[in-house]
Amino acid sequence: MKYNQWPRVKIAELCELIVDCVNKTAPSVDYETPYKMIRTPNIKGGRINLTGCRYVEKETFKKWTRRATVDKGDVLLTREAPMGEVGYVDFTDTVFLGQRIMQYRADPQKLDSAFLLYSFLSPDLQYQFRRHDSTGSIVSHIRVPDCSEFEISLPSLDEQRKIASTLRNIDEKIALNSHINTELEAMAKTLYDYWFVQFDFPDANGKPYKTSGGKMEYNTTLKREIPTGWRASNILSLANLLGGGTPTKTKPEYWNGSIPFFTPTDSDKNIYSLNTQDSITELGLKNSSTRLFEKNTIFITARGSVGRLALNAVPMAMNQSCYALKAKQGVSFAFLYFLTKELIHHLEVKATGSVFNSIISNDIEYTYLALPEDNDLIDKYAKKTELAFAKIELLTKENQHLIALRDWLLPLLMNGQVTVK
Repeated sequence: MKYNQWPRVKIAELCELIVDCVNKTAPSVDYETPYKMIRTPNIKGGRINLTGCRYVEKETFKKWTRRATVDKGDVLLTREAPMGEVGYVDFTDTVFLGQRIMQYRADPQKLDSAFLLYSFLSPDLQYQFRRHDSTGSIVSHIRVPDCSEFEISLPSLDEQRKIASTLRNIDEKIALNSHINTELEAMAKTLYDYWFVQFDFPDANGKPYKTSGGKMEYNTTLKREIPTGWRASNILSLANLLGGGTPTKTKPEYWNGSIPFFTPTDSDKNIYSLNTQDSITELGLKNSSTRLFEKNTIFITARGSVGRLALNAVPMAMNQSCYALKAKQGVSFAFLYFLTKELIHHLEVKATGSVFNSIISNDIEYTYLALPEDNDLIDKYAKKTELAFAKIELLTKENQHLIALRDWLLPLLMNGQVTVK
């Protein structure tokens, strides 16, 4: 078929629609049970993350659910808080839906469920979600009756499956890369904890130091035992602490240049930061208190989303809501990354009972950690882990390209402008 000749069909003719499955008063418990309740925060960007879902008892599940569970292949749409997020049920756990979520169960004779997912993620449907945003409301939301009014372009089932398969292959590669990165980071952190927290680094005979009876001494500063020859020191003995700044917004010539500008909103779950929402010009860099931080500087968010870390994969500037730690000569950035994570953990423990809503330079300067007296052990750790960091950076960049490819293909495939051979 030619571009734009696919019929437009209402979702209600292709799916069973199921409204919010659980009453708002359904009580949850603070321990795991087989009965999970998906909430709107669990749904984002086509994915459903069961981490952080609520748990209820079996009796509550039976009492409050009108439909027992979601089925694999269902597509979920958040109607409010936030509005318009979409997720695909790709699991068989016993779960049901909290408030403000619409459930779409595709008729397999008419509609491929994965094709429905990508239709919902397309600019076409995202525009329809915004168009149906109820006016006059404080919070953006989609009314239940409007959830049956959305229309999609509908090719044949065979064409639907080809399109969905193409996009799913890209998403699966992205997910695989992310999984590999998670495993690589976990391996590097496990080795860090084993050597520098549990003190079971290799001794002169290659055996675990503390477990094999290595000599320990009580440190009055840390108020615990550390290996003989180690010291209590702050992270600034191994890194320089640097601040950032923001060019004035009143000078448009300072903004939208070629220099990435890191802020707390750019921090995510990735170790490496590749792109930023904002960028500045050379003129903006010159006329502000920020500077150009070279690759593998560690950014710490000090306000906003406090305590998140990122390594810059390219030179970046940074605003004043962050700190930067630059490893001193001869110190591995990989070691410094996990040392900084340990520092943040100590700050979080100190803040127990109070609000951990900011980090100041004194927090970093006056938090002491156990460090080896020389860098030999740090160098050994670097040799074992920096290749993992290089692989993480490579896969993060690959995912960036894959996401750009998917987002470029998505509207073209969904409106028939591009076809799958």
